[in-house]
Amino acid sequence: MPGVASWISPKARKGEPSPIAGRGLFATAPIATREVVAVKGGHVVDSAGLAALSEHLQNSEIQIAEGLHLVALTDDEYEPVMLFVNHSCEPNLGFCGNVVLATMRDIAPGEELTVDYCLFNTGSEPMACGCGTAACRGTVTGEDWRLPELQARYAGWFSIYLADRQREGR
Repeated sequence: MPGVASWISPKARKGEPSPIAGRGLFATAPIATREVVAVKGGHVVDSAGLAALSEHLQNSEIQIAEGLHLVALTDDEYEPVMLFVNHSCEPNLGFCGNVVLATMRDIAPGEELTVDYCLFNTGSEPMACGCGTAACRGTVTGEDWRLPELQARYAGWFSIYLADRQREGR
């Protein structure tokens, strides 16, 4: 299964209990700004293939291009593919490309590594936010990437397909 597994930096540990939601990804050592901490693995499927999967397997998905997604295809692949990166409205991770997550600032050991889902998500289901930060939006939607204040705050950290949409005015 090495070909589909996600990669996690040795300075982080995934799957620990999170105060945000379920399990999370946590720093185990200091991590410098712009350091790569994870590379998302999985199988490339189109949107129809994604829709045919169980809800559990769909939970392992990230969109990587228009109509293309990375996902675990079997229950045995789920844990190796999952990054357990929770959403935060004040994240410390952003995207470098479509599958690489890097730190937006220096990280101390013990910090949970989080990403604002607006950096890669265009899903239609709104999600209640439990990040508890001062900037919490309360609800996260697949349209948040369109918000001008988030585009300005996260310039250079969006997944490429969303950065392309922004540049093209879609």
